[in-house]
Amino acid sequence: MMELGFLLKKFISFFVEPLGLILTLLAVGIYYFYAKNENRAEKFFLSSFLLLFLFAYPPFANYLVSGLEDQYTKYDYKQDVAYIHVLGSGHDTDAAQPISSQISDAGVKRVIEGIIIHNHTPNSKIIFTGYEGKTDVSNAQMNASLAQELNVSRSDILINPLPKDTKEEALFTKTVVGKAPFVLVTSASHMPRAMMLFKSLGMHPIAAPTNFYKTAFRGYLRAPDAHALYISTLAIHEYLGIAWAKLKSLV
Repeated sequence: MMELGFLLKKFISFFVEPLGLILTLLAVGIYYFYAKNENRAEKFFLSSFLLLFLFAYPPFANYLVSGLEDQYTKYDYKQDVAYIHVLGSGHDTDAAQPISSQISDAGVKRVIEGIIIHNHTPNSKIIFTGYEGKTDVSNAQMNASLAQELNVSRSDILINPLPKDTKEEALFTKTVVGKAPFVLVTSASHMPRAMMLFKSLGMHPIAAPTNFYKTAFRGYLRAPDAHALYISTLAIHEYLGIAWAKLKSLV
């Protein structure tokens, strides 16, 4: 039942995020076009085009993600904590690639930031969480393997290969740290939602954002591009997640 709910959540989220929304509008437009309702077809085609332009427009994408990434500044490397929790991200297991390429860009940056903090924090341990996704190796294990390749001792690593989302990651770490302060490492765009979730469980995370996507303003005369669409999708995903979490807290 939990697996079905997880898949259903992923399915629904696709259709309310930029690409799914644009494709849905385009599909409805095609339907009306073949139904000989040209007026409605034009409206849906125009709507899908305008949304595609907006979400792929770099200044707008930068505006969306900055609203998330500006909420927490970079870590100061001065906290005396026992644990550093590095949240999971995507990975692959293609043996033809080195481990640095098998882990997603976001995942590599999270692991590296966790290691840097670990090196600045005597007697600390790093917690890695995350399930296997569509592979046969958990993301937690992949990230831990990268950390070990970068000279982190296995005795300084805790691994939980089961959590499928941030809430499950938080519930596990609560069993380890309780109410003690700890450092939370994740992508800057994901940090507001992660901090809100961990705090809602009575925990005391210290934010250590990494993998920033925002850039300095470069003017409004910019052409739409695929990277901006990707950033917009990440940002909208996080805003929807925050809204859903707040809605559930009111029910």
